Amino acid sequence: MRLGVLDVGSNTVHLLVVDAHPGARPLPAHSHKADLRLAQLLDDSGAIGDEGIESLVAVVRDALQAAEDKGVEDLLPFATSAVREARNADDVLARVAEETGVRLQVLSGAEEARLTFLAVRRWFGWSAGKLLVLDIGGGSLEIAYGIDEEPDAAASLPLGAGRLTAGWLRQDPPAAEEVRALRRHARAEIARTVGEFSRFGAPDHVVATSKTFKQLARIAGAARDADGLYVQRELKRESLEAWVPRLAAMTAAQRAELPGVSEGRAGQILAGALVAEGAMDLFGVESLEICPWALREGVILRRLDHMGSA
Repeated sequence: MRLGVLDVGSNTVHLLVVDAHPGARPLPAHSHKADLRLAQLLDDSGAIGDEGIESLVAVVRDALQAAEDKGVEDLLPFATSAVREARNADDVLARVAEETGVRLQVLSGAEEARLTFLAVRRWFGWSAGKLLVLDIGGGSLEIAYGIDEEPDAAASLPLGAGRLTAGWLRQDPPAAEEVRALRRHARAEIARTVGEFSRFGAPDHVVATSKTFKQLARIAGAARDADGLYVQRELKRESLEAWVPRLAAMTAAQRAELPGVSEGRAGQILAGALVAEGAMDLFGVESLEICPWALREGVILRRLDHMGSA
């Protein structure tokens, strides 16, 4: 059957259409994206304003039309941290449902981490052993660890690249004091969770997902997207540490000229790099592998599992 997953994230609203059935690998058929940046549309009270809600409704309508055009039989719509943490989340969800008919399921941070972990486990298989999975989104950082398909530990921290850029890096390029303050903040937040994971022992394989990690790996010399899904892509901490001060010295426009960095993400890549560097350092990770599957694929896989057991 043809499934669609509609991901209302902190940066983008992304419709992914796949051809899938239980027991088979989902095959991508179509992708439809809109850069909405909900995390940056929150007002001083933490609410999504009328303009932001109207934009979200319009984007969801467009995605629905794209899903219909591509013959989607079952649509799985969900929202993550930007909607989850908005002061008026219930109003936003009601408005989207009333005007589009789409009822967004709001995932908790722990659910995000678990579903992403499921996708990574299925991608690498049982031979990968104990996995540590890191995922930097627009609004949050997810961390998960385990040896099975359900992680032994999962955490979500308010360390998304979009959120941190809006809240901490006001200048372009940022002032040195801003960068140092954000670095301290990110590391303090991550350090509080390290003990929860370290008690399970060292992982056999460390994996990262998300656009932020993919772009950081590309900057550091990893293969292009055009080279295919199955090319191994790694990010070494040594390379990342060398790039952080270079990114901090650049304007957003200059970062957008780097390989693999989109114009829309260029302003956020420094904040993402600081979080990635802090996580790799505090968890003692020298190198990690980039996984092409993440949260959206996890949602699809969980749906297929339920179909297979019905």
